[in-house]
Amino acid sequence: MSDSKRVITRRQVIRTGMAGILATGVAPLVLSRNSWAQDKNFCNNPDSKSSVTLGFNMPLTGAYADEGADEQRAFELAVEHLNGGGDGGMIPTFSSKTLKGNGILGKKVAFVTGDTQTKADAARDSARRMIERDGAVMISGGSSSGVAIAVQGLCQEMGVLFMAALTHSNDTTGKDKKRYGFRHFFNAYQSGIAIAPTLAKAYGKDRVAYHLTADYTWGWTQEESMKNATEALGWKTLTPVRTPVGAGDFSQYITPVLSSGADVLILNHYGFDMVNSLTQAVQFGLRDKQVNGKQFEIVVPLVSDLMAKGAGAAMKGIYGTSNWDWQLQDAGSQAFTKSFGAKYGQPPSQAAHTSYVQTLLYADACERAGTFYPPEVIKSLEDYDFDGLGNGPTTYRGSDHQCFKDVLVVQGKESPANPFDLLEVVDTASKDSVTYDPAIFGGELGPYEPNKCT
Repeated sequence: MSDSKRVITRRQVIRTGMAGILATGVAPLVLSRNSWAQDKNFCNNPDSKSSVTLGFNMPLTGAYADEGADEQRAFELAVEHLNGGGDGGMIPTFSSKTLKGNGILGKKVAFVTGDTQTKADAARDSARRMIERDGAVMISGGSSSGVAIAVQGLCQEMGVLFMAALTHSNDTTGKDKKRYGFRHFFNAYQSGIAIAPTLAKAYGKDRVAYHLTADYTWGWTQEESMKNATEALGWKTLTPVRTPVGAGDFSQYITPVLSSGADVLILNHYGFDMVNSLTQAVQFGLRDKQVNGKQFEIVVPLVSDLMAKGAGAAMKGIYGTSNWDWQLQDAGSQAFTKSFGAKYGQPPSQAAHTSYVQTLLYADACERAGTFYPPEVIKSLEDYDFDGLGNGPTTYRGSDHQCFKDVLVVQGKESPANPFDLLEVVDTASKDSVTYDPAIFGGELGPYEPNKCT
């Protein structure tokens, strides 16, 4: 039998054992000549090194810099725990028991960092440097979905896994999904599905909504998802207005809302943009107005405690959705919050949480696959069920690399007990209720076969 007719993969060896291989009638000589060869020819293979390098690419400047700073804290904590330092964080609560605090596959974990500047081109350049110059075998990070999609595409081209941190656009695991990209964070569609019933109970089914939307992929899909979810309730939607990322002064966009006939303002903004637009909307007196015989309301579909802290009193009573909250009482959340708080003197944000979890999930996938070879690591993540990482039972769906788990509906607290007690979980959309057919967002994952770093 020629080599081209039958190649036995590492995955087959692991699953069937040598007895199974021999039973196929394939001579052991084929195994020794070919089966491991493919594992060596991939980007930044660390097999000959004592350490493995991960690349963390965050927005350390720009409109999402607060989120980026917290991501970096979480990444550094994850590396510390993987290398056996600290109290281990969520490693002991993780349902998978492969991580032992001895690095990844016995190799010490090192890391390099980069600043995306919340710009797609800068993010790609930063990721490329970490891959080509520093030998990173995995890239993580983000906060802007435009950045995440750009870096995910680069990682597909170069054969390096991208474990996306904070990215909420439907496109990340939809039309722009990639085989080498995985998202733990929820998406805009899930926010709409989760928050709509809460808005119906709080504000009724006869509303007129005005959208201010960040003018890039995340804002567009958040606007679309909220429009669809609220119109299904009976709400009407006025022509939305797009705003540039990092605008700072939103007064020119808020002023027309006053005479629009809308009685709800939906702010599809994040980071400093959300802080500024929400604060200015409240300063303009929108929440004190009566329109169409109803109290005017403001909704922020995606919110974090970092944004709530920045917005201060303007956040009180505002509804939104979150991927995770540091006050959750499950063992994983408590363990992570304790570790993060001990190291940094503050509770972790949802951006920190998903960054930390993605790092552990990559390490665990390598351990379960028994290799750093990307196709095997990818396959070990696809359709993977896990628990103990703060979100309850979670599935990494193989068809689009989107995580499915419960989604939190939160509201700004009227009387916070302390500077960090800013959001309250008021409802939870179940994992089943936010699961959807991947066909609705299209896209193709692409091949498993890795490329070289060129």
